[in-house]
Amino acid sequence: MYRKIIVAIALGGLGRGEDILRKAASLLDEGGEIIALNVVEDVPTYVAIELPANMLDDAMKDGRDRLQALVTATEVAATVEIRNGPPAKAIIAAAESHHADLIILASHVPDFSNYFIGATADRVVRHAKCSVLVERHKI
Repeated sequence: MYRKIIVAIALGGLGRGEDILRKAASLLDEGGEIIALNVVEDVPTYVAIELPANMLDDAMKDGRDRLQALVTATEVAATVEIRNGPPAKAIIAAAESHHADLIILASHVPDFSNYFIGATADRVVRHAKCSVLVERHKI
């Protein structure tokens, strides 16, 4: 069905990441590619001053290691990619740069703040130039 799928996985939701990786594998055309993506958010400058200089590099390395372990455990053939910045923007940019035809991400249980700020999934759905599958959280 799809040639290139971006699977956006938050490190706080690796169990959900396993589910959406398997979903991507079931939707992938033969010869297609899955990119498992994690986005490390930027730290505001006023906070970064108080943190170690290599914190972003360490967070990106940790993200890569944990995502690679997840890909290995699921036995889904996927390329691991780590980006930094605002999550929705980074996910959309990855989809555009890879010419993806599907983005898969997991939702979470919405809370009051989502009505004012908006969740990452909401932003991706509104602004992505390709199809987006949001795997709903089962309560």
